Amino acid sequence: MSEQSDQQTKKPFLYVVVCGSGIAGDVGRLVAVAQDTGWNVGVVATPQGLRFIDAEAVEAQTGYPIRSAWRSPGDPRPLPAPDAIAVAPATFNTINKWAAGISDTLALGILCESYGLGTPTAALPYVNSAQAAHPAYAESLRKLHAMGILIGSYEPHHPKADGGAERFHWEEALDLLTPRVAAQA
Repeated sequence: MSEQSDQQTKKPFLYVVVCGSGIAGDVGRLVAVAQDTGWNVGVVATPQGLRFIDAEAVEAQTGYPIRSAWRSPGDPRPLPAPDAIAVAPATFNTINKWAAGISDTLALGILCESYGLGTPTAALPYVNSAQAAHPAYAESLRKLHAMGILIGSYEPHHPKADGGAERFHWEEALDLLTPRVAAQA
């Protein structure tokens, strides 16, 4: 097969950054939709996000190890470079740290670096209305939007409520990212 044919058949690679949230356990839904629409997928979890997912099931679904900690110098990269990144669910903590340029976890390090690399990135916020009322949240969303981050449409749920998981549309990440990735191809 020629190099040009390899390029034409190569599936784009999506990083799904999973944050610590009650709905994080459903990340397999996004992985499945992404795979069904022609993406290869790897998952990067925040340390708290790792607590909310079935790591063994996600790794079996993606075929890649979940990344949550930095690798040692000289260790092989367990995931290919991403063509796009989806942060889902994007928590209050991650959104605010990311916008401030804080890189204290692997996930945040990848997100902060992706801006400089020009990697198309979408964030699907999942916060409650009390968190969303904090002025730092609105400012962080403005900063991320100004950086070219695509922001999902989830409306904050009531604090201490069921969380509105049924209103969280995992596939919105792909709806946002696919046109941006296609334009770069």
